[in-house]
Amino acid sequence: MTPLRAPGITGFLAVLLGFALLLAVAAGRYPVTMMQLLDALFAGPPDSNAERFGAQNLVWQLRGPRVLVAALVGAALAASGAAMQSVFRNPLAAPDLLGVSAGAALGAVLAILLGWPTGMLQAAAFAGGLAAVGLVWSLGRRLPLRDPMLGLVLAGIAIGSLLGALVSLAKLLVDPIGELPAITFWLLGSFAGIEASQLGWVAGAMLLGMLPLIALRWKADALALSDDEVRSLGIPLARLRLWLVLGATLLAAVSVAAAGIIGWVGLVVPHAARMLVGASFARLLPVSALLGALLMVAIDALSRSIAMTEVPPGVLTAVVGAPALFALMMRSRHV
Repeated sequence: MTPLRAPGITGFLAVLLGFALLLAVAAGRYPVTMMQLLDALFAGPPDSNAERFGAQNLVWQLRGPRVLVAALVGAALAASGAAMQSVFRNPLAAPDLLGVSAGAALGAVLAILLGWPTGMLQAAAFAGGLAAVGLVWSLGRRLPLRDPMLGLVLAGIAIGSLLGALVSLAKLLVDPIGELPAITFWLLGSFAGIEASQLGWVAGAMLLGMLPLIALRWKADALALSDDEVRSLGIPLARLRLWLVLGATLLAAVSVAAAGIIGWVGLVVPHAARMLVGASFARLLPVSALLGALLMVAIDALSRSIAMTEVPPGVLTAVVGAPALFALMMRSRHV
């Protein structure tokens, strides 16, 4: 399959994402017609006297922020996965390779046990994810291995397993009536609690994580070469990897903090993007982000539409991601 032109496919995906956002806001158990949706958008945010369940309130206060955060989370996870796969030169690398999901989960569990409100829970999850990756990076670089990337992977597996065991221990010891359901629900992922006030910090943190990936998008292609070849080009290899991992970690941490643990997006979407535009990271990054946003918007709309109770998006991404990855791998045999 010949890679498509990046500007053309990027523009097409951007337009498609815009339509998907409108359809996702209109879809749900309380459907909104397209005319009502456009009227609500042009009318602007509702005032305090607006009808509680009216279209204007539904668009601006409930579904709108939720759908936008879902798109940001999908884009962040896909971009993070693309960066991790480039850094580790491994198609199986995912955003949680270095323990960010396990660290964020432990931070969120501790916040739930302490009875912290939603904002502080998200901050604890974000800090836990960053702390876990910092610990993995510190320990992995000290392992006496010939390949420093192998040391990071091994440290990530060990620390992630340890933190996951602590989460399991906490689930075993907590109140099964009050705290256990909250922990289980959060670990499965959800956009149900998203509020309009959270949109700003999610977008800001995502932008902060994207900056190093965007700034280094051309140099990242050098990681496909051997370490000696990269150094011969005058590129500081350790610094390049550090900044790319830092950006990918920030993106993964903000995603888990905002919506809980949602798997498969960061693993599968970069493969699909690579089949569309090739392996160049400069082309791969925007296409992965747009595809991830499209997928997560569709998953969110599906999660609140297919059953009487909301299906956690982490469950749907696993159901969709596993066969999708298999299909992509079968397809790649002929590329």
